[in-house]
Amino acid sequence: MSAVPIQGVAEQGRLPELTFLRSGKVRDIYDVDDDHLLIVATDRISAFDCVLPNAIPHKGQVLTQLSRFWFERFADVVPNHLVTADVETFPAALLERLSAQSKAALAGRSMLSRRADVISFECVVRGYLAGSGWKEYQQTGAICGHQLPAGLVESAKLPEPIFTPATKAEQGHDINVSIAEMASVIGEDLTRKLETISLTIYSEAARYAERCGIIICDTKFEFGLRDGQIVWIDEALTPDSSRFWPASAYAPGKSQASFDKQFVRDYLETLDWDKRPPAPTLPDEVVAATSAKYLEAYRLLTGHQLPYADTA
Repeated sequence: MSAVPIQGVAEQGRLPELTFLRSGKVRDIYDVDDDHLLIVATDRISAFDCVLPNAIPHKGQVLTQLSRFWFERFADVVPNHLVTADVETFPAALLERLSAQSKAALAGRSMLSRRADVISFECVVRGYLAGSGWKEYQQTGAICGHQLPAGLVESAKLPEPIFTPATKAEQGHDINVSIAEMASVIGEDLTRKLETISLTIYSEAARYAERCGIIICDTKFEFGLRDGQIVWIDEALTPDSSRFWPASAYAPGKSQASFDKQFVRDYLETLDWDKRPPAPTLPDEVVAATSAKYLEAYRLLTGHQLPYADTA
């Protein structure tokens, strides 16, 4: 994959001091040493599997700092890969390799992380009926093998949260699978452990978030193995990995207002675009409104403003 810069989407932008490993739609990953990676959350935004030309100011910092918030909050439930999300507390050997310019670019948006062997399933938990789950329910009355009550409406709260794993497609959207299908690949014991951990984190996080004015409709977790132990990796309960709804506006029976990139998807749906690259440029007002949504989600959940929000 080609790298893109931390703030934008031009073709050049890798950190010159570190070995670049790979780039996703949002994150760039660098080699630090045999035991550590540097994961950098850019301000890129994707929709319909296309990376858009615009960057969303502070998006990467929100993803990183909100992940840190949740990793720390649930450290007693499951270990995580995070060493530090503060550049100033990177090990001296790493700091010595980074220029002042690189340190400034990494501020707030980078996680020094322990390596782990990635488990090849996304652990999705749904508390409400939305997205692909709503579509599947309409067709079958079930989601990923979970039979649900008849007559539920879009955005309805489920009787209890359900574990609905997914596997990565080579291209396009992730593929929902049953728990049995997941177990046939990674084993029954590991699958059940991941289900328990995922449901525990989601349930506790959802209760906390609702007190903050946010409904966590659903979320996806990623885990790895390190010395045989399950480790929570990637990101944690962010607007990119979850559907966040304002609790005050919740109204079952329709799609909901959200704090995530659904705002961008909704705008793109108004265009005459075939959802294939190249993606259209977002208007300034859509960029600003999207950035504000990410920042507001951070503020509501953590109780304070993003520390980096006043920086360029």
